Amino acid sequence: MLDDTIAAISTPLGEGGLAIIRLSGPEALRIADGCFAPVGQRSLKPTAAATHTIQYGRIVQGGRIVDEVLLSVLRAPRTYTREDMVEISCHGGLLPAKLVLDTLLENGARLAEPGEFTKRAFLHGRIDLTQAEAVADLIHSRTELALAAANEQLAGKLAKRIHELRDEMVKTLAHIEAHIDFPEEDIAPDTKEQLLDRLTNAVAFMDRLLRTADEGQILRRGIRAAIVGRPNVGKSSLLNQLLGRDRAIVSPLAGTTRDTIEETANIRGLPVIFIDTAGLRRSGDMIELEGMRRSRETLRKAELILHVFDASEPLTPEDESYLAEFAPKNRIVVRNKIDLPGRLSLPANLNAPGVDVCCVTGQGIETLKDAIKEMIWAGKIGAEMLEVMINSRHQDALQRARAATIRTIEALRSDLTLELVALDLRLATNAVGEIVGKTATEDLLDSIFSQFCLGK
Repeated sequence: MLDDTIAAISTPLGEGGLAIIRLSGPEALRIADGCFAPVGQRSLKPTAAATHTIQYGRIVQGGRIVDEVLLSVLRAPRTYTREDMVEISCHGGLLPAKLVLDTLLENGARLAEPGEFTKRAFLHGRIDLTQAEAVADLIHSRTELALAAANEQLAGKLAKRIHELRDEMVKTLAHIEAHIDFPEEDIAPDTKEQLLDRLTNAVAFMDRLLRTADEGQILRRGIRAAIVGRPNVGKSSLLNQLLGRDRAIVSPLAGTTRDTIEETANIRGLPVIFIDTAGLRRSGDMIELEGMRRSRETLRKAELILHVFDASEPLTPEDESYLAEFAPKNRIVVRNKIDLPGRLSLPANLNAPGVDVCCVTGQGIETLKDAIKEMIWAGKIGAEMLEVMINSRHQDALQRARAATIRTIEALRSDLTLELVALDLRLATNAVGEIVGKTATEDLLDSIFSQFCLGK
């Protein structure tokens, strides 16, 4: 695969000022030569140009001018993939970019697979797997906190700590295997204690990393928060206030919202996916019933519920039923319409934080945002945490490594044969190596890089 020269459009499809087409591989400069016509005395063919220079000219296909472009020449190894690369900046729009790409493919390039440029950067040792995943996190960041965490990981902060952990485990494994090779020499008691201390410290370090998993997941994918309640309590108005714009239709007529509406908002640096649901009530309307069925499905999947009440109306039997139904979920009780005379009285034993708001004036919305953040963010946001926030793949590998390391400690303390001790420690070391790609399989690489967009 690395013998091929690949090409792809690296900018989003659609109309725009510019589009960029990437070319990478051993034949990148030659392929670009075949379709690039320099314009002006100082512009050169790619093979004749110095590295990290920009050439002005035209892309030509069968004697016909395709587009006027700027062509960047990037020679290995100081490139994103550590291969020869060419980046062509053409006019934006579907047709110009597609015609430039088609011309490169006709001249011998192959269409890149999703994430193949970053995969080549990994395979050539420019980045490890945690940094490759950080590229995807960077692209998909929806808040400044998520962006900061991705940048820290891309800078190699997490990789550095994982490499240090693995190096310690490799040293311990080497020490144990040395005694396997020379069975007549028993491990001295003080040496055994040193090995146990190393392994215990490794488990403690894994525990610290594992504690960042939940926050890392929240930053990367966000949290789903369902807005629920009876019709006309102000659910759609609350969504609009949280988003800062009119997204949902607001009407005094009951049952206006017939389907779920999803939108993502930045709440104190955290991506929260708000879902406005159909009002919960008894109804004979088939469309409204379907809307309520979808609301129930949304409630099942939501990690947080904003249960909205009309503060100007007394509690109804339906309200009491819903309070009991949603009790097992993480929830915030939102009392809306506090600008009107209050008639709502909630149960004293309600085990949920409550916030008073007015969706007409916006009163209380900032307090609600604070409550949402406190509800979903268990830790304290700090620079050190942002440096090492692990994802679900890292979490799985660390959990396997931790379990195998604990078995190693127990086997060593129980004076089991060193072969059994080394077996579990080898499993732990390999699991830690998976995180940075030291022991990655082809299936794992395909799974990671297939999630990238084409051209990255």
